[in-house]
Amino acid sequence: MITGELKNRIDSLWDIFASGGLVNPLDVIEQITYLMFIHDLDDMDNLRAREDAMLGLAHESIFAGEVEIGGRTIDGNCLKWSAFRDFPAQKMYSVVQEFVFPFIKTLHSDKDSAYSKYMDDAIFKLPTPLVLDKVVTALDEIYRMMNEAQSGDVRGDVYEYLLNKIAQSGRNGQFRTPRHIIKMMVDMMAPSPDDVICDPACGTSGFLVAAGEYLKENHKEMFYDRVKKDHYMHEMFTGFDMDRTMLRIGAMNMMTHGVDAPTIEYRDSLSDQNEDRDKYTLILANPPFKGSLDADIVSTDLLKVCKTKKTELLFLALFLRMLKIGGRCACIVPDGVLFGSSTAHKAIRKELVENNRLEAVVSMPSGVFKPYAGVSTAVLIFTKTGHGGTDNVWFYDMQSDGFSLDDKRTPISENDIPDIVARFHSLPLEGKVSAEPTDEVYHESLRERTEQSFLVPKDEIKENDYDLSINKYKKTEYKPVEYPSTAELMADLHELELSITTGLAELEAML
Repeated sequence: MITGELKNRIDSLWDIFASGGLVNPLDVIEQITYLMFIHDLDDMDNLRAREDAMLGLAHESIFAGEVEIGGRTIDGNCLKWSAFRDFPAQKMYSVVQEFVFPFIKTLHSDKDSAYSKYMDDAIFKLPTPLVLDKVVTALDEIYRMMNEAQSGDVRGDVYEYLLNKIAQSGRNGQFRTPRHIIKMMVDMMAPSPDDVICDPACGTSGFLVAAGEYLKENHKEMFYDRVKKDHYMHEMFTGFDMDRTMLRIGAMNMMTHGVDAPTIEYRDSLSDQNEDRDKYTLILANPPFKGSLDADIVSTDLLKVCKTKKTELLFLALFLRMLKIGGRCACIVPDGVLFGSSTAHKAIRKELVENNRLEAVVSMPSGVFKPYAGVSTAVLIFTKTGHGGTDNVWFYDMQSDGFSLDDKRTPISENDIPDIVARFHSLPLEGKVSAEPTDEVYHESLRERTEQSFLVPKDEIKENDYDLSINKYKKTEYKPVEYPSTAELMADLHELELSITTGLAELEAML
């Protein structure tokens, strides 16, 4: 979470826009995002120059040489943030408005790319040179503080705090999934260089960015293979959303994280306009739980799996349709999905358990999404098989995610996430390890139902109407409590009564 001085800096940045007459939260966040992207372009170009120098490769800067815009030419180096930020306010305003902004709108040569599609209608709205000068100075300070924080989450936290400024964010589901929860899900799924990854409700592309970062950290070799690198840059990542602001932010977010041409599209994933079927090997998502939809706009294919208007159930049916056979999914669902008693609830749970391979249910505490929402949620992990395969389902009762569960969400020492990831990856070893349990080897099948994690056989789940609530299977360990005898209690009461009587007598004597 954004706290302290960094939070104050962002608030003051927001105040600068307000003083210039720009008060619509959507307009402000768009303008901030454009400027952050312009700043990141400069940083990314310098980073790639250093990487190419280390590898002995020739580097061609996007700012190199003369740049022609609108029939006029300008030295490309003047378009760098590090250059124009030192210009006088009037000159800076002219350069940004007349050259930098048109430059970033035409930056991508592929006119069908996500970036080109969502930058075409981008408008520079800062009203005066003085406002731009103040905003650039404020952003420089914010970046300095982010760099000093040296936290992988801080940039995402800045986005979260900005999104929190949008009045409708809570209603539209446009709040950010906490980055440490995204990272946990990505670490559990361990994306491979051959995966084709999708988030059908991508927002700012948080899951896709995290998957890309995981591959950079764990599969560096793929970037030395031309075919795999090309797959990473162009075909690996797909995201859909119904908010053009989110799409624009998502496309820029992916590009600033080194993915040249992700497929980020405007699409109602649950409608007939989404025809994707058997296409992806990995889905990572936190779909919106916004209640009910009009059944007329929902794809008929999804209604065949579970006839309902509830988006959380329809998205599960959608994930199964979009995945290839053998494709995996990790998604966040509200707790109601796990134990709801309606026909549609039972139908989708039966589909996961009987016709595919349900692997894990990680129940999360209700405070994970505070301050936006207090709903209890869980992570479902499953593999599309089309012919069953569920044997034992692994349940984990997360008690803490490393932050307090109140609205402040301050860091604390208790954190179950490392244990969740380690135990999940140990599951394939069950039955193959003869050594005694150690810190490195987890034997989930030996754990009692009173512990935080345990396995439940498919047949038991079936007997319970496919209920996936951990409380259905978790056993509470009752410890006997010894109470004082009646005689001891009466003696204590008499002693207390005597003390009261004595006190009253002393008080009466004073009167």
